[in-house]
Amino acid sequence: MVSNTEWIDLTDDRIRSIREIPARAAEFVEAFPLTSFAQNAVHSIGIEKLYSHQASAIEAARRGENVVTVTGTASGKSICYHVPVLESLADGNNTAIYLFPTKALAQDQLRGVKRLLDTDPARAKSIVCGTYDGDTSQHARRKLRTHGNLILTNPDMLHAGILPNHAGWARFFENLRYVIVDEIHAYRGIFGSNVGNVFRRLRRIATHYGASPQFLCSSATIANPAELAERILGEPVTVVDRDGSPRGMKRFLLWNPPKFDPNSSERRSANIEAKNLMVQFVLQGIPTIVFARSRITAELIYRYAREDLLMKHKKLADKIAVYRGGYLPKDRREIERRLFEGDLLGVTSTNALELGIDVGSLGVSILVGFPGTIASTWQQAGRAGRTEEESMSILITYNDPIDQYLARHPAYFFDQTPENAIVDSENPYILARHLACAAHELPIEESEDVELFGANMAPVLDAMEEHEKVMRLKDKWYWSSTDYPAAEVSLRNMADATFTITEIFPNGQEKERTIGTVDAISAPELLYPEAIYLHDGETYFVRELDLDQRVAYVERREVDYYTQAIVESTIRLGKGIAEAEVPDGKKMLAQATVSWMTVAFKKIQFQNMDSIGWGKLDLPSQELETVAMGLHVEGRIVGRLADESLRISEGLAGLRNLLLVVAPLFAMCDRSNLGGVVESSNTGVPTLFLYDRYPFGLGYSEKCFHILDEILHACLELVGDCPCDDGCPSCVGMPRQPVLHHDPDTALGIPMPDKRATKRLLEMLGEESGAPAESGVAPASATSGVAPDPGEDRGDREQRA
Repeated sequence: MVSNTEWIDLTDDRIRSIREIPARAAEFVEAFPLTSFAQNAVHSIGIEKLYSHQASAIEAARRGENVVTVTGTASGKSICYHVPVLESLADGNNTAIYLFPTKALAQDQLRGVKRLLDTDPARAKSIVCGTYDGDTSQHARRKLRTHGNLILTNPDMLHAGILPNHAGWARFFENLRYVIVDEIHAYRGIFGSNVGNVFRRLRRIATHYGASPQFLCSSATIANPAELAERILGEPVTVVDRDGSPRGMKRFLLWNPPKFDPNSSERRSANIEAKNLMVQFVLQGIPTIVFARSRITAELIYRYAREDLLMKHKKLADKIAVYRGGYLPKDRREIERRLFEGDLLGVTSTNALELGIDVGSLGVSILVGFPGTIASTWQQAGRAGRTEEESMSILITYNDPIDQYLARHPAYFFDQTPENAIVDSENPYILARHLACAAHELPIEESEDVELFGANMAPVLDAMEEHEKVMRLKDKWYWSSTDYPAAEVSLRNMADATFTITEIFPNGQEKERTIGTVDAISAPELLYPEAIYLHDGETYFVRELDLDQRVAYVERREVDYYTQAIVESTIRLGKGIAEAEVPDGKKMLAQATVSWMTVAFKKIQFQNMDSIGWGKLDLPSQELETVAMGLHVEGRIVGRLADESLRISEGLAGLRNLLLVVAPLFAMCDRSNLGGVVESSNTGVPTLFLYDRYPFGLGYSEKCFHILDEILHACLELVGDCPCDDGCPSCVGMPRQPVLHHDPDTALGIPMPDKRATKRLLEMLGEESGAPAESGVAPASATSGVAPDPGEDRGDREQRA
């Protein structure tokens, strides 16, 4: 492959910064002892010597330690757990379970495991290995249950299919030696908090059968891999993080779309810029992946690119595809196969392809908008350059506060260390659901199981007994319901239920068919009547949303626009958790009930992004019991603002918009995991509320409460650094999904909050030095620790209130 300096004009004015990441030579360990079986297996895939991190991880595993290997993409992390497993198979009774965040990863890794086993046909014949998931036939399931040595699956199947039926897996659990947890950095937030409880249930069942398995994990680079792994596994771990693998030279470009004219605050669409770059690279024959923040964006860029290629090089239009959650499994498998085999030259994706599915050798990765965390940014960038050849990554910035800040201060991005991740396995809502599953699997013993499930176990079980779900006899809790609790628990989504998207045909020309699914929280915001739903580059008009049957009926239509929901939110405060003074005001943390509904939608034209119309909606509201942080000021600051002809309500409206894009950076969560509203009904004065969009909260607003000074300082930097005069989408403008503030001053919708009011409010809040004392709860790090992506992909959830 030619040097990447020839792929693109590196003097283009849109390139705000170029960082060259130099090539790195491999660091090998000479003559590392392996069993003959393991030695032959790694030799069969071209490994003559181990990298230093591989040897260190294998040694730690041999010492009986739980291990998490934290190295870059394509660094051979899988060898760190394959070798101990292969060596354990010398005892033909030993078993191991491999866990991957997605079915696709499990199926991808099965090919690699079989290649290793096939080096010794006689041994391979005696080892029963396979994937165990929703696509596995009943015959294969029975064989794996009764004779399996190596099972490759995902946490969802372990949770709902294996643990509740452990009696049928008795032989497997009695001999369980290793639990492999690949991509453990993906288990954060909602998904990670659920999976942490699944692992506690797994350890409990293994103990019941007399086993004590080791956990061998791999992770991308994050700031707290040991803390994250220990919170998820519930056991101490050894971290191996010195990367001995080689790396080809990579150029990382920050690309800022130009303004329409020097006096405008609007910039050319990042989506169009991404399309142009993708087409440019595909025409050169350079394999390219484009990562988008949302399903809609991934579909739009694919649609635009395909239209371009049909005009410029018709055959290449069939060499690109779109990949995201919501597609049927067989369609995703086909795209994965074509990528791996080199049949595709380009793919647009949500972060569904961020994880380590082997997609072959890609030359370029394009990130449309900052993914939300430094860790995710480098993970997506690392999908290009998975060999020692040169590669390129391009981050195209949106016209929003964080992206434009990065464009103006590239050193902040390039020199920033990856964030801490957050999980809260003791969230009462999550814990109650998993205690129900645990009691269904085995009676819960109060004296022993409290070490697994924590101090919240007893009060949660008491509440469950009141609802006749469990029954206490002496010191044990027994499941007393006829329900199958695991079937009611989704590990990945805010809502357990999903909506089916069904295509219908005029006059019954063809039989209706299912084209996708979406979670119940998202459905009213994506699939409302008259919405345009994008799927595989096609536009579908939503004819009906059946809330009772959880079905959206759509028909294919050629239109030149897409739709965007407008959501109205209100909040009611409950029991206070903590509060502290701020200059001339107060910040608070409290239980809260948030209600929201999709009240209208905008029609936005493809390509030029012009708003061409809107419509009203009449959908029922949704309600959420959660945790919220509130901030209100009064007295001197309000008076000072008034003296300058500025209104506190406008200052708070602008601050709310800033917080919705800044706070997720500090909480390491997706923007859709936090909501915000400005209203006055709870406190009598205009108050800004920031809340977790998950039942009972996951620690995000709590973390923001404790580090509010730091977050407000970042907001002030952003708004002060923006060159606009009166406010723009790069500072105090609305987030990309409009949300109506429910306050007398703002309910009519300030098109652009007053930038001066927002900036002066932030300056006045920061004038007093020192942080006031807080009351009520411990710092968030003591109670939360690690952040989400709902196991469904961050990019797969649309921006919400």
